[in-house]
Amino acid sequence: MRLRSLLFVPGDRPDRMEKALMSGADAVIVDLEDSVLPERKPWARKDVARFLAAAERHVIIMVRVNPLGSPDIAADLEAILPAKPDALVLPKSESGSSVAELAAMLGLSHIPILPIATETAKAVFGLGTYGAIASRLCGLTWGAEDLPAAIGATAARKPNGRYTPPYELVRSLTLFGAHAAGVPAIETVYPDIADTVGLRAYAARGRRDGFSGMMAVHPTQVPFINAAFSPNDAEIAHARAVIAAFAANPGAGAIQLDGKMVDRPHFLAAKRLLAQLPD
Repeated sequence: MRLRSLLFVPGDRPDRMEKALMSGADAVIVDLEDSVLPERKPWARKDVARFLAAAERHVIIMVRVNPLGSPDIAADLEAILPAKPDALVLPKSESGSSVAELAAMLGLSHIPILPIATETAKAVFGLGTYGAIASRLCGLTWGAEDLPAAIGATAARKPNGRYTPPYELVRSLTLFGAHAAGVPAIETVYPDIADTVGLRAYAARGRRDGFSGMMAVHPTQVPFINAAFSPNDAEIAHARAVIAAFAANPGAGAIQLDGKMVDRPHFLAAKRLLAQLPD
């Protein structure tokens, strides 16, 4: 499941759902939670179920359901499961146990789950627990909007757009929690739709730090995110050269390549990079 870009679309806007499929995103997240007013959720469930049933699955279609413990999640699942979403996004997940609880609600349906794992203070302390249910995950992601509201913070970002130290910590813990569980780490959204310069820098930083994809809030963000999380020609050529050098020297622990020493971590990084390429 390739997840460079994951585009949110409101669950009560059928007109936007079809457009989202044409955005170039690797996945579309149809939202039944925050973007849908409570009184509109019954209609949104019907809209999402119809969309799932009719859509051509040339991209991954996920559904963000309502949180565990809410009065809406059972109705969400009843409406959408017969239409077979490709994955579910679980908001306000607090640990691997939250995923296990949702998985139990799915019965025999082995739908992958993407938890949003940092939306409550308690959830921060569960970021190391997802390895136990890694087989049910298609990744791990975080959010910088709900957590500040949950703890009474006035903002998660500095005036220059960078996160304040508490939220840099949460971002880092999500990154390492995902890698500890062996699943993709998905960067959170960049909410300023008009700021393409900031988006490019933010997405590039995410890939640099070890995230493999990013969520988007508008179709215009998708091309920039895809570009940031796709290896460029120079990176591909270097990775192939590293692998070829080790293949030619199978007993070597370290090799000189282009005037620099490369060793086992570089070899593994090269293999990971080439594995990202489409077949």
